Amino acid sequence: MHEHRPRTPDAERSRRWFMNKALLAGGVAAVATMTGCSSDSAGTASSASSDSAAGGMPSGGPGGGGGGGMGPGASQVKYADVKGVTTDGTVVEDLYAIHSTDVSTDALVKAAQTFLDGLSTKERKSCVFDIDADEWTAWSNVDGYDRKGVRMGDLTEKQRNLGYALLGKALSADGLTQTRGIMKLNAFLGDSNGGNQETLTEGHYFFTFMGTPSTTQPWGFQYEGHHVAINYFVLGDQVVMTPTFMGSEPTTGTYKGEKITLFRPETTVGLAMIRSLATAQRAKAVSTQSNGNEDMKAGAGQDNLKLAYEGLKGSELTSAQQEKLLDLVGVYVGYVNEGHAEVKMAEVKKHLDDTYFYWMGETEDDSAFYYRVHSPVVLIEYDAQAPLFYKGDSSATPSASASSGSGGPGGGMGMGGGTPSQEHIHTIIRTPNGGDYGIDLLKLHLENDH
Repeated sequence: MHEHRPRTPDAERSRRWFMNKALLAGGVAAVATMTGCSSDSAGTASSASSDSAAGGMPSGGPGGGGGGGMGPGASQVKYADVKGVTTDGTVVEDLYAIHSTDVSTDALVKAAQTFLDGLSTKERKSCVFDIDADEWTAWSNVDGYDRKGVRMGDLTEKQRNLGYALLGKALSADGLTQTRGIMKLNAFLGDSNGGNQETLTEGHYFFTFMGTPSTTQPWGFQYEGHHVAINYFVLGDQVVMTPTFMGSEPTTGTYKGEKITLFRPETTVGLAMIRSLATAQRAKAVSTQSNGNEDMKAGAGQDNLKLAYEGLKGSELTSAQQEKLLDLVGVYVGYVNEGHAEVKMAEVKKHLDDTYFYWMGETEDDSAFYYRVHSPVVLIEYDAQAPLFYKGDSSATPSASASSGSGGPGGGMGMGGGTPSQEHIHTIIRTPNGGDYGIDLLKLHLENDH
């Protein structure tokens, strides 16, 4: 079953790293590489990245940026070296335990096995890895990133439907709708830029599996592509769905007759939270620094991020404000299936007094802003960024199209020349202190059961 070795060879990591570095730092010249990234371009990309880095180009780029995609200063952490997000490099112990949640994973395991059974021997071999493979941490939200696994666009319709059925068991209805919407708007973005770009399609999304689907043994899967990366770990009836990155550019569009609007809940709950604060509370929650183009800290390649708490502490909120904060967290947690979302929310509530809310930017309905929710057991970031490629009318925000007129499609390629707007949003949710990828649970399982 596990024909693949973990991705540890330096040559493989170097090839992937240099290609992605070129994508993120190569400016306008990287567009051709981004939209048709192939193995033949590795040498060119490597050369381009060196020149760009020397020139001091900012770490933005097609589909990525800041902590949102692996780039200069944000390389992959090997699985064995993952400590997790911490405030100061020291992991808070005893936050997670192996226990029964009473939320069955039987249907999820069956859907995963059915999907794998529907693949050819070659396809299956290409997407199955060991439970502790480096593939876990090799994700990126950049569209031209060099990915492993089976590509949805290369599968038959029947196989794709089995893949969507698996996502349907793993995610809530809202989570599946969000994921499919991101995929569709990725294709919309490709079409709006002339098409013929493999990476900007519905099909350029990949499944990989770590371990064997089981109701008793640890396993998981990763679903990844432009603007979406879902890491899903399963042990018995416990589930960890972090890190999960979701984003989109644009956030509103009509694709094959379907009107799609994304990230309105994330936007409105953030605004509701900041607007609920009194003046003195806002003074603590709102940064004196204005939001920039790329403020996300915990994106791809940041598995060992050190991030101090900032903002207003949960213990300083009224009960009504605490409910609003839980509503905010609930939007992100609510993309996992309903039963496991309740389990996670109970965990979040235990640490509510030690949960911090932090904000950068204005607070109007159409403002581009950044916010963060951070506790020992959850880290959430929302980041409105400058459009990279999309230039057109959208109801996402009245000011969005106005910002896209400078410097080419989307306003300066997102390389500092555009204006952040709700037209391009990145979000992420993580489980700090060793919880991501279910690493802490896996360690406990191996210590106690083997």
